[in-house]
Amino acid sequence: MAESEKRVMHIGWDAEAVFISRPNRFVAIVDILSSGKQNVAVHVHDPGRLVDLLYRGNGLLLKKATNPHRKTKWDLIAAKKDAEWILVNSAYHRKIAEWVLSCPDISPLGRVDSILPEQKLGDSRLDFLVFKGDKRIWVEIKGCTLVRDEVALFPDAPTIRGKRHLDELILAKKNGDNAAVLFLVFRADVKYFSPNRLMDPGFYWSYQKAREAGVDFYPLLFTFRQGNIYFNKILPSHEI
Repeated sequence: MAESEKRVMHIGWDAEAVFISRPNRFVAIVDILSSGKQNVAVHVHDPGRLVDLLYRGNGLLLKKATNPHRKTKWDLIAAKKDAEWILVNSAYHRKIAEWVLSCPDISPLGRVDSILPEQKLGDSRLDFLVFKGDKRIWVEIKGCTLVRDEVALFPDAPTIRGKRHLDELILAKKNGDNAAVLFLVFRADVKYFSPNRLMDPGFYWSYQKAREAGVDFYPLLFTFRQGNIYFNKILPSHEI
């Protein structure tokens, strides 16, 4: 572990697999290597396209589902990219973000008084409402796994929901609250972050409007090794 890294949490995994196909955004078909079982349906807990990670023959890490009544008995945890494992399960994003917000020496918001999850704002339910002294800070979390030329890009698919969240944060600023977005970047091969204008112009322009309105954006770099998530650093932004 590098000196600057901080261990966030242990996720673990139970089996290695090989990706075959993705019939819909919630399901992947895989071959499980340890058991030799083929064409097994596993749950994909990530709405992104993940085209540079989920392709035929690529390596995967799976975790057994805890609900015995579920149709899919496995959860997709990570996908291989060169020599790295990339977390591709957004079910862990809120816990990771809450860990960040609870660490004043790491969190871009500094020391806070309280953190309330799943709070309603306008027509949306945002990830956190943070209280810091007499300030209220609305915080939304987005996961990022797409990289081009050492630049992490969000989103990797058009996101009407993501655009709506930015519009709600702009409204929060107009109402006198503070607002921030934490981009959780799960790639070690990056140097910068940028909104993905080519993929979703609507999100890009809402990003620009939100930044002009005073919404703060923090791309946070994480890695996944030996079943553990590590926080590395805050990435600089470099729009492309």
